[in-house]
Amino acid sequence: MKFKSIILFCLVCLNSFVVSAQTYTLLIKGGTVIDPKNNLNQLMDVGIVDGKIRKIAKDIDSREAKKVVNAKGMYVTPGLIDIHGHVFFGTQPDHYLSNGLLALPPDGFTFRVGVTTIVDAGGAGWESFPEFKKNVIMSSQTRVLSFLNIVGQGMRGGNYEQDTSDMDSKMAAAVAIKNKNDIVGFKVAHFMGPDWTPIKRVVEAGTLANMPVMIDFGGNNPPLSLETLFTKYLRPGDIFTHAYTLLDGNTRETIVDEKTQKVKQFALDARKKGIIFDVGYGGASFNYSQAIPAVKSGFYPNTISTDLHTGSMNGSMKDMLSIMSKFLVMGIDLPTIIKESTWAPAQVIKRENLGHISENAIADVAIFSMREGNFGFYDKTGYKMEGKQKLECEMTIKGGKIVYDLNGIALPTAAK
Repeated sequence: MKFKSIILFCLVCLNSFVVSAQTYTLLIKGGTVIDPKNNLNQLMDVGIVDGKIRKIAKDIDSREAKKVVNAKGMYVTPGLIDIHGHVFFGTQPDHYLSNGLLALPPDGFTFRVGVTTIVDAGGAGWESFPEFKKNVIMSSQTRVLSFLNIVGQGMRGGNYEQDTSDMDSKMAAAVAIKNKNDIVGFKVAHFMGPDWTPIKRVVEAGTLANMPVMIDFGGNNPPLSLETLFTKYLRPGDIFTHAYTLLDGNTRETIVDEKTQKVKQFALDARKKGIIFDVGYGGASFNYSQAIPAVKSGFYPNTISTDLHTGSMNGSMKDMLSIMSKFLVMGIDLPTIIKESTWAPAQVIKRENLGHISENAIADVAIFSMREGNFGFYDKTGYKMEGKQKLECEMTIKGGKIVYDLNGIALPTAAK
């Protein structure tokens, strides 16, 4: 009995030693790490401790981790940042994308595609922001940020978004400064007409708060000049969303000449100036006739985003990974696509603590597989491109915690 007791004591001590030797709470092994900030595109292991990335190395001993994720044959990237979505969901039937029925609860539509951060693009205005913060920002696992609408009541649609008297630059800036942890900039959208007042007001708010603005240019016939927008009003770092759209009725100027298939000179000049061109795919805001010639000429988007809402997710847009796969089919390499979906948007919204896999960085990580097969990628007009590859999210890690695991790659093998 005494001998057995000694053996039992030794086993307990050994077990305690093994547990104490487990340096990492989570270890991702065997994946190809693509991290544009650090120019990584190679097989690496990633060790995570208490919500932070502790180590990136070629081979980390699995025995040092409490839980191991088998990422062999997969891509390990920073968590995706969707800088144009609509997640101010609510119950009001007449509120469009501001506490309305067409916006979406973020957690159901982010983690499953590798998105750990989403920016609501103008759903809340300076009047409605407190409700958005309480009901969505504070209640979501997804990191939710905001481009504050220059319209006080936000994106309620119709006449609300045409009311220039509700576009108060000083009030918007004051709310943004007070909530600078949650608000990353300002948005103007859907204004119809020849008046430049909405643009002037939103840029004034951006200047007062030292934050970028996002422009959804609305529409007019004849269309307002994009060249004037870029040269006279927008500042370096400001965002032109829906960059590859061709609207019916000649209501918005395009960046590509549909006849010559060339990117217009003012768009090239705007890029040199530092204007950000964002995809903002949406339900009706992406055309291959704009995107294909732009990509062929090297005019890539700065940032890839969804314009997520019920009208876009069930149309040709689908989700972040579908858009990224489309640009892959159009010829952009995967590391660039990852950059446009992680580190680039982090820089645009001035959240450089996000969007990269660095030691001591927040452990927001996405793991993707590349499906092989025959896939169709179409736009709102029905134009279709066929591809052999499609990104699929295997796992999403937010702040060091697994929040989505498609195929149980972090779970123990079932007992036989």
